[in-house]
Amino acid sequence: MKEHKVNKTYQEINEKIRSGEVVVVTAEEIIDIVRDEGPVEAARQVDVVTTGTFAPMCSSGAFINFGHSVPTIKASKVWLNDVPAYAGIAAVDCYIGATEPPEDDPLNKVYPGEFNYGGGHVIQDLIAGKKIRLRAKAYGTACYPNRKTEKRVTLDTLPFATLCNPRNGYQNYNCAVNMTNKTVYTYMGALKPGAANANYCSAGQLSPLFNDPYYKTIGLGTRIFLGGGIGYVTWHGTQHKPSVERTEKGVPLTPAGNLFVMGDLKQMRPGWLVGVSLQGYGCSLSVGLGIPIPILNEEMAQYTAVSDEEIFTQVLDYGHDYGHGISKSYGQVSYAELKSGTIRLNGEDITTVPLSSMIKAREIAQILKQWISEGEFLLGEPQLTLPA
Repeated sequence: MKEHKVNKTYQEINEKIRSGEVVVVTAEEIIDIVRDEGPVEAARQVDVVTTGTFAPMCSSGAFINFGHSVPTIKASKVWLNDVPAYAGIAAVDCYIGATEPPEDDPLNKVYPGEFNYGGGHVIQDLIAGKKIRLRAKAYGTACYPNRKTEKRVTLDTLPFATLCNPRNGYQNYNCAVNMTNKTVYTYMGALKPGAANANYCSAGQLSPLFNDPYYKTIGLGTRIFLGGGIGYVTWHGTQHKPSVERTEKGVPLTPAGNLFVMGDLKQMRPGWLVGVSLQGYGCSLSVGLGIPIPILNEEMAQYTAVSDEEIFTQVLDYGHDYGHGISKSYGQVSYAELKSGTIRLNGEDITTVPLSSMIKAREIAQILKQWISEGEFLLGEPQLTLPA
């Protein structure tokens, strides 16, 4: 086992946070510190590195308890603003998924569909304090005789509301192009024919899992920024796939790890959970997510110093290949290239389009930095780190 020249514990860093002596920098700021001072000295100087990302994250939703009616009800079907919520949990519990459309949505009958409202928008409206129309139907039992109920609810009047996202914060993702001769509409956005645009979705050097590529500090119990409030990593995500090809520095070259995260919806803030309409594809939810990385040793300092020039992804065809299960890369590009506005593909310059907001990612990293620096946010030591 490798011995480190710098060794810190979560307890030591949290004590520095409490005493106001902690040194916190963002994932962009640490790059120059490590480059100038080296990883050992950087680890001595810096205690925490903050990260951030804000992008559509389809595998999101909320568990809601909407309270009993009189007479009582065991709901079997529930709608929130006419968006179906899953009710097969308990009497007045339901789960609203971010990608669920209203029952009367025309979907893609008139192609491409607009998908103007869905589960993600319901969550956004709740966060904004708006009144939501709740309807529930039931078959009736001796202990729950009511067969239907309808009421207006707000986030404040709901007895319980928890954001529960089974797959967020993807560690790398594909760059999408369309090699066919007609426009296609995907979860990566609209892709013009002949690879006329290339869409990508990652904050690159600010993205949480790029800054801890082997999940050495992230796992069950890690405290995070989630939706403008405080949340937790509760498990690895539903498509966690750490065993992929990586660079010498551990950076995955294809989609890899992801996170199962939860947090109290009532503590979250507008602007950090935003309903999304993806033309021709469906509805979703953009999620603000940020993770503080404790600099326990020089190894962690080196990991967090990763730059966009060192992070690569694959260019995939979403016009034909992706939908037919063909995993063919048309090229490898860095996030520095993607963020420049153009990439070179087949001898042509192609315009790049981000689905992830760098402005919001930077803001999240800065908010986390402020919370920690002011003693308002302690690190959560994971009880079990993610599978690596």
